[in-house]
Amino acid sequence: MVPDTAPAASSHSVFTPEVSAQLKRIELTTRRLVESLFSGEYHSIFKGRGLEFSDVREYQPGDDIRSIDWNVTARRGRLFIKELVEERQLNALVMVDLSASKMFGTGHKPNALIASEIAAILALAATANNDRVGLLLVTDRVEHFVPPDTGRRHALRLVLELLAIRPEGRGTALSAGLRYAEKVLRQRTTVFLISDFLTGERADPHLAHAARKLAWDHDLVPIRLTDPAVAELPNVGLIAVTDPETGDRRVVNSGSRRVREAHRENAATARRGVDDLFRDLKLDVVEIDTTQEYLPPLIGFFRRRARMLR
Repeated sequence: MVPDTAPAASSHSVFTPEVSAQLKRIELTTRRLVESLFSGEYHSIFKGRGLEFSDVREYQPGDDIRSIDWNVTARRGRLFIKELVEERQLNALVMVDLSASKMFGTGHKPNALIASEIAAILALAATANNDRVGLLLVTDRVEHFVPPDTGRRHALRLVLELLAIRPEGRGTALSAGLRYAEKVLRQRTTVFLISDFLTGERADPHLAHAARKLAWDHDLVPIRLTDPAVAELPNVGLIAVTDPETGDRRVVNSGSRRVREAHRENAATARRGVDDLFRDLKLDVVEIDTTQEYLPPLIGFFRRRARMLR
């Protein structure tokens, strides 16, 4: 486990021709999406955008008296107010859950690839707006961290790191990543957390506390990847199932209605627990069905947030 106060060490990375081809394809796909769909809307999705000092000018009737600069006023003998402008650069962190459950997927693409494409869209949208964006990769530990920076080359580096990494961990402990982010982020940041929020049989007992602490100082946006097949056992008789995160194997009788209903109820209970956390923290959640196109809900979030923050 990487200590919270230490810089995250990079896990093993493999830069193969396949990874290079994936990077090129994702770059071409996401470039068009960013240029056509997100220009003009990306900037307005950030909550709590800061203000920075620009200049002072003489007070005019109707100005907000809370903006009076009393130091300048005292020196000059007349009322002056501070002029503030919106911070020109914003901060984003794309946090991606790389646990082994992402290898599952019944859609046209593996869930891990969908997570990578969404991360690429967010990173390139940030740099297209000249904002700083970083990357945090987690499993049951912090696998890799790239501090926020600007520029298209930086954004493509983030995508390459995401595609090439071979994580050391297989399980899920999102709290480790959230705690790490809370310690390394010095400015208010929008943290996009891309995960299926599946923790297998070992629930993360620290998730709620870590999420609440991060959301207090930053803007936490969960992007939940959901595959409907996770909650359903097919009625095919005896089947061997393996937990991808723990490696535990067992045989279940999917022909039993009681077994199928118990599996469905366990999945629903786990989902309700995560739903309750999101609702308690009043988080904007992007729900992605991995068997469907992920762009409509992602675009819907951008536009909904833009309307809400106007």
